[in-house]
Parts: sequence; structure tokens; C-alpha cells
Amino acid sequence: VQLQASGGGLQQTGGSLRLSCVASGLTFGSYAVGWFRQAPGKEREFVAAISGSAYATYYAAAVKGRFTISRDNAKNTMYLQMNSLNPEDTAVYYCAARDTGVAVPSLPLYAYWGQGTQVTVSS
Repeated sequence: VQLQASGGGLQQTGGSLRLSCVASGLTFGSYAVGWFRQAPGKEREFVAAISGSAYATYYAAAVKGRFTISRDNAKNTMYLQMNSLNPEDTAVYYCAARDTGVAVPSLPLYAYWGQGTQVTVSS
């Protein structure tokens, strides 16, 4: 299983970015996937997750209402649309997948990880 995240960059406060993560080596629709982030000096934390069939989504309180997770199983790709960005969103963002279609907001339950993409929000 391989996951390749992209789409990070530098954005001003209030701006938007869209992250993508392309998966290979798995039957994508059978895997729940999620986004996590790690800011400098902090532990990696949950951001959002979506079930294999996209019927269920979960968000961290800090991003709910601003971020939207989605997936296109035909393209083996998941997305994170990030709006109303603020400096506290600055982090390396990682995509991850787990061996079941059930999404959970729990980092240890995700077995497969991408390499991360840097998001920097300036004030």
C-alpha cells in the first residue's frame, strides 16, 4: 500500500487549500482513510476521516465547519478542502488508510501512511 499526498503550500490567513492523496496497492473503496497533521513540537493529531463508501465522515473540533474530507473511489484519491485557514493550521499533513471501511478518529488504528505535505498559513 502506498499513499502520496500533495497540494500543500503557503497561504494567507483566511485562504484555502486543497490537499489530495492518491492511493495504490489496495482496493481503495474497502479502506477508510483520514487526514492527520503534526505541527512543530507537537504530536500528530487527527483532522478528518471518511469511511470506505463515504457514508460517514468525522472531523476534529478545531477544523469542523472549515475543512471538508471527500474521496473519489474511481480515482483512488481522497481530498481535504481547507477553507478559512489560520496560522494554527500550519503543520505537515499526512494521509492515512486502515484495513477496514469503518472510519475512526484514532491515529493508532491507521496502518498505512503517506509522506506528508507541508501547509503553512501566514498571519
